[in-house]
Amino acid sequence: MSPQPQAAVGAPLSRVDGRLKVTGQAKYAADHDIDGAVHAVIVDSSVGRGRITGIDTRAADAQPGVLGVISHLDKPALTYRDNPGAWLDPFVGERLHVFQDDKVRFFGQPVAVVVAHTLEAAQHAADLVKVSYDAEKPSTDLTGAPENAPLPPQNYVRGNPEEALASAEVTLEGTYRLTRNHHNALEPHATTARWDGEKLTVWDKTQWVVGARDELAAVFGMSAENVRVISPFVGGAFGNGLRTWPHTTIAALAAREIRRPVKLVLTREQLYYGVGYRPAYEYGLRLGSTRGGRLTAAVHRIRAETSSYEHFAEGVMNPGQMLYATPHVRQAFRTVPLDVNTPTFMRGPGWSSAAFAIESAMDELAHETGIDPVELRLRNEPQEDPSSGLPFSTRRLSECLRTGAREFGWHRRNPKPRSRRDGDWLIGMGMASGIYDTLRMRSEARVRLDADGTALVQASTSDMGPGTYTSMTQLAADALGLTMRTVRFELGDSTFPAAPPHGGSQTMAGVGSAVQDGCDKLRQEAIKLAIEDERSPLHGVDADDIVVRGGRMYASGNPARGETYRQLLARNGRTHLETRGTFTPSGDDRYSMNAYSAVFAEVAVDRRLGLVRMRRMLGVYDVGRIISPKLADSQALGAMVGGIGQALLEHTATDHRDGRIVNANLADYLVPVNADIPDLKAIYLDGEDLHADPIGVKGLGEIVKVGVAPAIANAVFNATGRRVRDLPITAEALL
Repeated sequence: MSPQPQAAVGAPLSRVDGRLKVTGQAKYAADHDIDGAVHAVIVDSSVGRGRITGIDTRAADAQPGVLGVISHLDKPALTYRDNPGAWLDPFVGERLHVFQDDKVRFFGQPVAVVVAHTLEAAQHAADLVKVSYDAEKPSTDLTGAPENAPLPPQNYVRGNPEEALASAEVTLEGTYRLTRNHHNALEPHATTARWDGEKLTVWDKTQWVVGARDELAAVFGMSAENVRVISPFVGGAFGNGLRTWPHTTIAALAAREIRRPVKLVLTREQLYYGVGYRPAYEYGLRLGSTRGGRLTAAVHRIRAETSSYEHFAEGVMNPGQMLYATPHVRQAFRTVPLDVNTPTFMRGPGWSSAAFAIESAMDELAHETGIDPVELRLRNEPQEDPSSGLPFSTRRLSECLRTGAREFGWHRRNPKPRSRRDGDWLIGMGMASGIYDTLRMRSEARVRLDADGTALVQASTSDMGPGTYTSMTQLAADALGLTMRTVRFELGDSTFPAAPPHGGSQTMAGVGSAVQDGCDKLRQEAIKLAIEDERSPLHGVDADDIVVRGGRMYASGNPARGETYRQLLARNGRTHLETRGTFTPSGDDRYSMNAYSAVFAEVAVDRRLGLVRMRRMLGVYDVGRIISPKLADSQALGAMVGGIGQALLEHTATDHRDGRIVNANLADYLVPVNADIPDLKAIYLDGEDLHADPIGVKGLGEIVKVGVAPAIANAVFNATGRRVRDLPITAEALL
């Protein structure tokens, strides 16, 4: 078969939805103007643990425009049946059953909702709701919290690590602490809900419209066919839109009770209590090696916070099992239940947290043995996955390391700490490796070619920022032989063909492969129609010798012999052609599939003040085929910015006396700004992974975050000689 010309895939194209966003025409969850909608405001608990003893709504009810106040006193009927469609559900236990009892499980828990004609009236009335409590002292501090989790720890062991550690020529031990991080996306979470008889429509900020549909159906005890979730644009999410949170249920409940469409938008402060976060970790690690730097043993002891009513665990154990060729490994991972709301996924979930501990320890080992940090990692490259014995589908981490070292000028690094200065600034260089698994799930897409020669492609995926509209249009345009402007991709509607969650770096692999499949099928259907049509110039031509470009089918050996899609459909009286593309992971368990990174960082540290400033950063990635280089850069550079925040700034501060988060705003919860961001660069190794999926991609959005924070921490050590094992790295830690 003649290959299709690739004019769009691989080209650094701008976003097809960019104009809508910069002109304000893109409609986010709170922007949908639903006729007759009223406003809801949640009343949050002001204690961190206890029971509600009374709710006085008289003053609120008396306010003009107030339509009602709903709480557990109204005994709203909700079913909270199991949701069989939950995605690889890491949440074990009972979801927060809103307004079903008088128990307070964490500070900021929704205890009531006020509905009014205007947002201002609802906000004022919410302030007037008086709630009394029988308060208890909450447990909110991971450090020193008792390990009384209802679930046993997760354990992993291979070899005999204790004996190997005892006989190791070099050993080191450290405990690394990562504070809680919140997502702080530009768009706050919001939901508008409308009932039409027994049917529910919800406009929501979500990374998984199908999951939100199924969750609402489970909560309200109804058929999923009677629920529709719409989410065409998501203004950033980074993981906290991967499940349905209480406010979505509350909006739908309020709409049902008030019998009006209801819009509910969380405040910036409520985002810290209502939609999850990256959990805090204590990660104890002991390493053993030869004097030549070859790892012999590793013992990991990991503790992470979770809520008291629900158990959340993420893939924090995976990197320690298979990043390096370590023959003897033991891991124990325990979640610690606290009086907090449930954590959730945040970019590079689990893997990036583990990378800080592992890659910081590797840097310590390099310093202890006098081996260059890049060379140390190269000496510990496995030939197969140490955790499974499977061969890697591709593993080019060594190439990432060597390429990064060359392009970054790693040879200029002085291994002796505090040896480089620029005036009062101490200059240091550090690096780290990264790994993230290649996740793939079944996906579907609908493809339609209309008589005017334009195409429409639909899938119920999301776009929280990586450019799904654009990358899918690129794939479809090349597969159909059309230009970008004649293809429209639609997403974010649960009535579209099913797609997996928009997270875990799986959208391009799954949805992209389904789009490719559907467009290939449709192109082949059009070609078949032409070669069987005696009136077509392509009649009788071998289908394998026909290609399509610019909407025109022609014989590859004779470009003058051909016709357009429009001519073909018009002559045959067809208004359109339509197909459905699918992708199902092969189930091929013969390979270990992962993406890899090598991150290099240079920092400057004020020797008197302890202030850390980034100077430059480089990431080199083995992520398979790059569909859209411009979008890939957006992902990589954005993740570097996020990693800079995790390493140097971001820190959720909790008052452990009552569980209140004291910096629940963007004035006190610090994130990087333009002045913090130096020269950033990303390099992608040319290649593909066809074991993973038909289009050869491995996913990019998560791996680009893994390794950033430890590279910075290692650079700080090189600059100052001070090993900081707690994130974020503060000036106080360096003074």
